[in-house]
Amino acid sequence: MTRNIVNPSRVAPWFVALGAIAAFIGVGAGAFGAHALRDALAPDLMRSYLTAVQYQLIHALGLVAVGVSERVFGGSALIKLSGLMMLLGLVLFCGSLYVLALTGLRRVGLITPVGGIAFLVGWLCLAVGIVWGSRTRD
Repeated sequence: MTRNIVNPSRVAPWFVALGAIAAFIGVGAGAFGAHALRDALAPDLMRSYLTAVQYQLIHALGLVAVGVSERVFGGSALIKLSGLMMLLGLVLFCGSLYVLALTGLRRVGLITPVGGIAFLVGWLCLAVGIVWGSRTRD
């Protein structure tokens, strides 16, 4: 008998756990920015840093929503894809803004819109996956 590693009961906890870890890091990054970076960064770089923190915290909750949705509506490929897109967005969008803010390397900002698109795709996949998942359960 083979084990199905994409079974919602196996994948859902990972998205919830990754969301919790992203939230933990986001809270820490926010505190670090408020205390250690407050006077060290130029205002435009501080705005970039705070935008990264804000989006990280929002999408950490998005990952938790993905995990819960997998349990409630079934583990459709779209719901899984939404989680992967949110993870990609966290790395590309938030990561590029953190690097930009902390190093001043403006070229890294070219990656940021790709991460933003990943976030958009993630939320759209989640919405469609939930609608389709709830239709198949009715």
